[in-house]
Amino acid sequence: MEEHKKKKNNKHQDHSPEEDGGGQAIQDQTKMEGADKKEIDELRKRVEEKEKEAKDNYDRLLRMAADLENFKKRAVKEKEDWVKFANEDLLKAVLPFIDNLERAVNHSEKAKDIQSLVEGLKLTLHQLLQTLNKFGVSSFESKGKPFDPAMHEAMLVVQTDKEKPDHVMEEFQKGYLLNDRLLRPATVSVSKPVGQAQKTQ
Repeated sequence: MEEHKKKKNNKHQDHSPEEDGGGQAIQDQTKMEGADKKEIDELRKRVEEKEKEAKDNYDRLLRMAADLENFKKRAVKEKEDWVKFANEDLLKAVLPFIDNLERAVNHSEKAKDIQSLVEGLKLTLHQLLQTLNKFGVSSFESKGKPFDPAMHEAMLVVQTDKEKPDHVMEEFQKGYLLNDRLLRPATVSVSKPVGQAQKTQ
């Protein structure tokens, strides 16, 4: 009877520490699993936020690309329109002078007074030059000035002792500037000292 009690007590004593240790392990494991689950949930939430952020950025990039493409198309169209109609104001300003010249031609066929026709043409030319001047076009004088290859085109070389060498003797066609930049060179004749051409040959 006593031996049976001892065995029972021993069995009870042997089992209790294992049960206590196992319970602690389960509690620790449960805590770890809870912590892991919380960390996983947090990571999942961050991933979802990053995915949403990436999607928003991608959508924004697509919109910006579309806006840029539309801007390029508009810029090309505006440039084409500018090239087509850049001189519109100038041409509108010139049209009245064409009207005046047409009237002068019609009048000259009937008129006997040539002087009045000449005066009318001079007036029209003067007004046309004034209008062109408003658009930055201006002529420059060349006769008697030193020859400048950047401004003059020599059509003829004249040997003479009456003029300074390498000066413009005659202007065949006026030169013009557009806002101080050469629009058309003047075509001129240029003086050379007598005998210079033979010496250089």
